[in-house]
Amino acid sequence: MLRLWKATINSRNGLAFAFRSEQAIREEIFALLLSLPLAWFIGATAMRTVELVCAVAFVLVVELLNTAVEKLADRLTLDHDKQIGQVKDMGSAAVGVALLMAGAFWIFAIVERVGLI
Repeated sequence: MLRLWKATINSRNGLAFAFRSEQAIREEIFALLLSLPLAWFIGATAMRTVELVCAVAFVLVVELLNTAVEKLADRLTLDHDKQIGQVKDMGSAAVGVALLMAGAFWIFAIVERVGLI
């Protein structure tokens, strides 16, 4: 139980640090909060509503991982390094793919809601 408590505190600390230091994290948390009522309105079923919120939460998860990679890379060196730049670009690409996936989920749900499929 103590390990679970310590893990919870570490997670809260990490999220709080990311929120304070990264604009993208703040924007994605805002999007997640906004998705809660919107998903309720747009989701044709309870499961679709959950899927929509999870799609936005997934973007936040990927952004947190990308931020961790970037912070670690910057800790290694602030000098321009081609390989570190490529690693950062891959993290950014992961966020981009997650955003495309979330967008596809939301577009599908909206089309479903208006009855086009």
